[in-house]
Amino acid sequence: MEEIQECHQSYVAGKQTDHDQDKRYLMGTLVSERYRNALPDLSRRGCVKALAGFALLNPFVLPVAASLAQSAEMVIDDFSTQDLVSKLGTRWRGVSDQVMGGISEASIVRGVVDGRPCLRLTGDVRLENDGGFIQAALNLAGAGELLDASGYAGLRLIARGNDEQYGVHLRTPDNVRPWQSYRAQFTASPAWQTIEIPFASFAPYRLDTPLDITRLRRIGLVAIGRAFFADLAIAYLALYR
Repeated sequence: MEEIQECHQSYVAGKQTDHDQDKRYLMGTLVSERYRNALPDLSRRGCVKALAGFALLNPFVLPVAASLAQSAEMVIDDFSTQDLVSKLGTRWRGVSDQVMGGISEASIVRGVVDGRPCLRLTGDVRLENDGGFIQAALNLAGAGELLDASGYAGLRLIARGNDEQYGVHLRTPDNVRPWQSYRAQFTASPAWQTIEIPFASFAPYRLDTPLDITRLRRIGLVAIGRAFFADLAIAYLALYR
């Protein structure tokens, strides 16, 4: 309860007295940047947790807690639309080792698994002709642009699969060769699970330059490195703080 009072008092102390803003505040539609940046000795995440818990007892708190929680991450895609266009306005595409002479087959579709809209990557990963990968790739910004993720700690995804290991690959302008990237791995279990991958977990692959998260260009969800049948579903992808 003390945390709730502290969060709320921080807002009131910094709240402007403009009548229109007061009306929107009372309607739960305005949580100012001044409020978010003036929290004394409390992290935003701490306030979110406190406000969310108190929301059950005080309906006024619920819109404020929701706004703070939303600000804690940037949604890349939740696959709520029928197409394969992300929340960033860029389109998902399937890529396989066939671009370099391999014979792996990749399929990406927007589907529904256990009631969840999702991106589904399936296909046979084959090692012939020095191949061995399939992936769902997404540009993180428009042509000639980059995504600055310096305000975030890593990637959050909701995934399920076939108990196989998959990769998340990031690319920046420092990746001047097609085989270069920054890589992290996760295992997709048959049940939906939320996975957080800190940016610190991404290791440079076939280059020495460390990952610069202020200049992200592309993300890939990848099945790679061994012969197996890939079946990966992603229901949510975001940057978290």
